Amino acid sequence: MNYEAIESKFVATEEKGEVSSLLIRPDNARWLLVLGHGASTNMRHRTLQTIAERLADVGIATFRYQFPYMERGGGGRDSQAVSLATVRSAVAAAHEAASALSLLVGGHSFSGRMSSMAAAEAPLERMRGLVFFAYPLHPAGKPGIERAEHLSRVTVPMLFLSGTRDALAELELLRPVCQKLGDRATLHLLDTADHGFKV
Repeated sequence: MNYEAIESKFVATEEKGEVSSLLIRPDNARWLLVLGHGASTNMRHRTLQTIAERLADVGIATFRYQFPYMERGGGGRDSQAVSLATVRSAVAAAHEAASALSLLVGGHSFSGRMSSMAAAEAPLERMRGLVFFAYPLHPAGKPGIERAEHLSRVTVPMLFLSGTRDALAELELLRPVCQKLGDRATLHLLDTADHGFKV
């Protein structure tokens, strides 16, 4: 099913200015997921579009947004400080757009990691949980768990949706990371899916 997306803008940071957003809010929604894009894609990418529409099918609203570097058309990525501030601004803008809905925060790959880092730094206001679509545990071909070290400081439930062929989250590394987080982490595997959720 196709859904109407309400377009708007919000200030990411004073320095970087405004970025775009897309709100899809099905009539029966009780939850709103603040949904960021991957490092080399944008909020209109087919993966994010499909995620937003399938969530709407089950009554979950989404607030997709751009990071400033992608709003400018790509090129060099923003600093970590700008990225974390953008996540916080997106959460505030999403709440303002749909204040009656309970908030979840996350995104595909890069934005999921930035959301978790922002939450580890200081709790995101009104956030009830984090949702990671293909959490990038390590760069391709460079297995490691350094990108998970901050997750122990996250105080809300975390849902990891990960493909069994994800080259940026080898299962023998991701499983123990989630187990170490205890009840706060749930790992849901997508059989044969890669980092872009292709099966």
